[in-house]
Amino acid sequence: MQQAAVCLSDLDQLPLESVVESMQSFLNAIAKPELLKHQDPEVKLFVAACICEITRITAPEAPYDDDVLKDIFQLIVSTFSGLSDTNDPYFGRRVVVLETVARYRSCVVMLDLECDDLINEMFTTYFTVARYLFHSS
Repeated sequence: MQQAAVCLSDLDQLPLESVVESMQSFLNAIAKPELLKHQDPEVKLFVAACICEITRITAPEAPYDDDVLKDIFQLIVSTFSGLSDTNDPYFGRRVVVLETVARYRSCVVMLDLECDDLINEMFTTYFTVARYLFHSS
């Protein structure tokens, strides 16, 4: 999964249609409920990282239907609480996920999908992490 995230990060946005077609089975597999709701936090983080790269590559088109996107955003938002631990070996990967969400304005898609509670949770997490980091410095 980690290697997949690295490989995806090397792809340009809007690649040739043949490249997207060759990735289709991976795009379908990575968004399966078994991975989106996996028990292992590392697996969830790398699934989120892969999906962030996929959405970057395919932007502005969403590669998943609305219901799957809602589950994906739930997963992505759940990774942000780990940003409070700057010593975590995966802290950098969490930052990359956050940067991708910000750069490609995923919040707008979340608003379009009416994920109001999830957006609230996301900003609550941001403020909690910021407060924690401010008090620990």
